[in-house]
Amino acid sequence: MSASWPFDAFFEKGLLSWWLQPVALAVFVYIVAAAPNAKAAAWSAWGFATVWLSTTFWWLYVAMYTYGGLPSLLAGGAVIGLAAALGGYYAIAVWVWKRGAQRGPAVATVSFAALWLMAEMARGTWLTGFGWGAIAYAHIDGPLAFYLPWLGTYGVSALAAAWAAAMGIAVVRRSPWPACWVSFALLLPAALPSEINTWTTPTGTLQVSLLQGNIPQDEKFETGSGVPLALQWYRDALLQADGDLVVAPETAVPLLPQQLPEGYWASLSEKFTQSSQAAIIGIPLGSFQTGYTNSVVGLSASQTGWQYDKHHLVPFGEFIPPLFKWFTQLMNIPLGDFNRGPLGQPSLDVRGERVAANICYEDLYGEELATRFSNPAAAPTVFANVSNLGWFNRTVALNQHLHISRARALEFQRPFVRATNTGATAILSHEGTVLQKLQPQTRAVLTGEVQGRTGLTPYAWWASHFGLWPLWIAALLVLAVVWRPRRLSDHC
Repeated sequence: MSASWPFDAFFEKGLLSWWLQPVALAVFVYIVAAAPNAKAAAWSAWGFATVWLSTTFWWLYVAMYTYGGLPSLLAGGAVIGLAAALGGYYAIAVWVWKRGAQRGPAVATVSFAALWLMAEMARGTWLTGFGWGAIAYAHIDGPLAFYLPWLGTYGVSALAAAWAAAMGIAVVRRSPWPACWVSFALLLPAALPSEINTWTTPTGTLQVSLLQGNIPQDEKFETGSGVPLALQWYRDALLQADGDLVVAPETAVPLLPQQLPEGYWASLSEKFTQSSQAAIIGIPLGSFQTGYTNSVVGLSASQTGWQYDKHHLVPFGEFIPPLFKWFTQLMNIPLGDFNRGPLGQPSLDVRGERVAANICYEDLYGEELATRFSNPAAAPTVFANVSNLGWFNRTVALNQHLHISRARALEFQRPFVRATNTGATAILSHEGTVLQKLQPQTRAVLTGEVQGRTGLTPYAWWASHFGLWPLWIAALLVLAVVWRPRRLSDHC
């Protein structure tokens, strides 16, 4: 069964262009700027954000209703409730902006961008964060992508918000010149030669084999159907793959090592520890006594005992937030209470390339991936994401997640390889280009070549040392400067 809305096809075919985002946000700015007071503007912002976010991650409904068994109304209400809660950040930002944006178009523009930036970062980081659908992701194929290696996704969100604010305020004040100047300033750097914005250099190349088992999600953890199918298909694919690096997706092996059939793991270990090949395999680890981790294990002759434990866990799927146990008990989902792995875990060495793993939506958190660049000598040359998006069928979630990986590739100027259970399994260049991709919901192996990169982008450098604090401080400084108390002479 495939759950997909017709509207999703527009995203999949690229028929919605990047320029629609600043235009849509400009209309929003016009509405809230023309609102009679701060309270009315905040209500408009809350409604806008709730609709925007709920239609961005509506596919959560599929996981809760189709696979979790949650009643339809409750599943739909949960999606809207999450969107409404996250939309509160934008309502607060607009309320503050409306109270202080009365000092001319320049002040209104930069203060809107600063407050929007803080709302995006709060949504993406506070209470574990869920920054899915940040406005910067609309600009990966547009001119603002130039700034991703400099400012990261949140910084580009601020620039897009400034652009939209300039246009919206220009309409309100019937003066087009501020919007023209902002557009010129933002677009001019993007017209420069790409070599000026290239911060990394090639290292070596790897032949990769990316496995997509397409195990049905409603059978994946069933011992009578999905588990035997997964064990057999992934074992055969791993043993037959001929890439320098073979990657199997998140929980490709759906059992703990101690639960596997006799000789299963030994056959895999023998292949990769006695050859020049290496494998990254998704598998849960741990025990009842020590706790469990959502992990990947590396098998290679040069680096024995390597594993990566997922750090950024999914609320309700990998840990239960306080006071919400009642909600998870309503769903028929194999929930885990996993331990978190540390930040900055080491990469797997494969033929001189340093391959850094991340699991599922961990690639949504660029500031966390950046911690691996604090020591340039040990920084990744290739990223490998393993995921299982089978919970969401063939919805836009698959392409959205691919888009997120493209943004990370541009931020760090590193290639990405993605191995997923149902899609989107793909090879991305350091420029965020999709070089190869498997069709979703097919059982296949993607083979290709990936070129590693070394060097630090400006974003990789400052985010690895300071996290998102430079952006928080910059936003607060902007507000402090443009909203500084007026001198007495200003009122005379």
